Amino acid sequence: MNTIQQFDRFSDFYPYYLAEHSNSTCRRLHFVGTSLVIALVAWIVGSGSWGLLIALPIAGYGFAWAGHFFFEKNRPATFRYPLYSLAGDFVMYRDMLVGKVGF
Repeated sequence: MNTIQQFDRFSDFYPYYLAEHSNSTCRRLHFVGTSLVIALVAWIVGSGSWGLLIALPIAGYGFAWAGHFFFEKNRPATFRYPLYSLAGDFVMYRDMLVGKVGF
């Protein structure tokens, strides 16, 4: 039986999140997806093209889930921990930018 870990704080969750992203191709795909989300948000706000909001989860999760299913070979943490996983993606993105997490 597979029990679900419980996390009371994001700081406890993040090491788990990083362990679920040990494959560099998976991390790169997350980086691409998050970059697209950031660019889309900037475009939407700047242009007022609010209909593009529907593209945000497609851009972000499409790349991330491909990384998990095809390279990491695990189930995305989003399915069990949606809010912590969303935060984890942006923290990992920042950590990749500053060199704390490898590409």
